[in-house]
Amino acid sequence: MTTEPRIALIGECMIELQHRADGSLHQSFGGDTLNTAVYLRRELGGIGSVDYVTALGDDSFSDAMCQQWAEEGLGLGMVQRLPGRLPGLYCIQTDASGERKFLYWRNEAAVRDCFTTPAAEPILAALPGYDLVYFSGITLAVLGEVGRERLLETLVETRRLGGKVVFDNNYRPRLWADVDAAREAYRKVLAEVDIALLTEDDERALFGYEDSEQVFAAYPSIEEVVLKRGADACLIRCAGQRVAVPALKVEKVVDTTAAGDSFSAAYLAGRLKGASPEEAALAGHRLASRVIQVPGALIPR
Repeated sequence: MTTEPRIALIGECMIELQHRADGSLHQSFGGDTLNTAVYLRRELGGIGSVDYVTALGDDSFSDAMCQQWAEEGLGLGMVQRLPGRLPGLYCIQTDASGERKFLYWRNEAAVRDCFTTPAAEPILAALPGYDLVYFSGITLAVLGEVGRERLLETLVETRRLGGKVVFDNNYRPRLWADVDAAREAYRKVLAEVDIALLTEDDERALFGYEDSEQVFAAYPSIEEVVLKRGADACLIRCAGQRVAVPALKVEKVVDTTAAGDSFSAAYLAGRLKGASPEEAALAGHRLASRVIQVPGALIPR
């Protein structure tokens, strides 16, 4: 990897509403790959460039998103603005133990046409020129069948040119017509992944794997597999070596939103800066432990 890596993260940012105990709603923005992009930009400091790849509308919420991303240092050159369209919206409801439930309004979100518009052509052509391309299972779901095929072509070309492909499995059953459709889409892209950041619970829900050994056995050709296991130690297989890295305990969990996204960001930042997988995972745990003690996806800088 170069000393000034060019990184692209593909996905969806939505309008986020936090449902508070007094019944009020606090509005912000969030989405799994966007959360990772912001935290990755923060963790890398001034190193390299981090671009977000998505489609938004031409409304005031989309304007505000772009302004916030620019303030965080994200590149906006790969963001499409589609006239008359809107971003998706979700509401977080959090219980007393910090576990969250999501309610979504996203069927008409602009991102669903991210890779099907004429304006997408130069974006798709540019993506293989990046050193690292990152996307998630949620990205796969919202892009739709045509968008997924275009993405797959881009991943193949990225690797052919020497770039790395990173995938976070983030499986959300309600975004898919059925589990078989999800499995087919995941298997296609997993064949073109260099670093897999997998949540064990999601692997169990999607593929029925019973334990971490089955997960690792399912991906013999992926050079770096990181298995995220919530409050338990994460497990890493890299270059034939296996390591377990304990999570950090916190006194009070306020909101687990973006715990996995922030872990992924700090892990990747560490690896890009030359850290070992173990050192990178420790950085991931450190950031995630801070994030879960604050409401919402993005903690203040």
